[in-house]
Amino acid sequence: MRFTPAELATYRGGTLPDLLGADVRLLFVGINPGLLTVATQSHFGRRGNRFYPALYRAGIIDRVIDASGGFDPADVAYLTGRGIGITSLVARATARADELTADELRAGAVDLAARVAAIRPAVVAFLGISAYRVGFGQPGAVTGRQPEPLGGAELWVVPNPSGLNRHASLDVLAASYAAAARAGGIVLHPRELG
Repeated sequence: MRFTPAELATYRGGTLPDLLGADVRLLFVGINPGLLTVATQSHFGRRGNRFYPALYRAGIIDRVIDASGGFDPADVAYLTGRGIGITSLVARATARADELTADELRAGAVDLAARVAAIRPAVVAFLGISAYRVGFGQPGAVTGRQPEPLGGAELWVVPNPSGLNRHASLDVLAASYAAAARAGGIVLHPRELG
């Protein structure tokens, strides 16, 4: 699907439903949906986003999912069947995550804790250290497993897969995601990274 800039702008402020199955073991939390993501109604739907390639490289999934034209129902079933869920800290779509205010991030953190308590995943993997630090009031936080749980789940902060976050290579993303997946009880495919 192709959208003009004017068409994409109409999705500003739109939302995207969570991707959740009956048994979520690993819940990935993005910062907020982008305009194209809401337009296609598919998490991490922008070409160039490294989320699905990183999941594949980590061994979390057995194929690279292309959500750029919308989700294939078989891919949704595969992800949820593997115990993978996806949600956002802030529901409101923007062109860039840096358009969100600190107040929105903090309110999102409160809401996320309640959602996590209801969803009951084993592990939450928060995608992006900067937004985590602001939203959760943890200015000194570093990536990796966090000392305090969130809503009863083990909490990990992992690098954001956005193409704008190029200082984290695909291998770094994959290794971080694999560690969180292992903690959540996800059995990884053989190409698992160290």
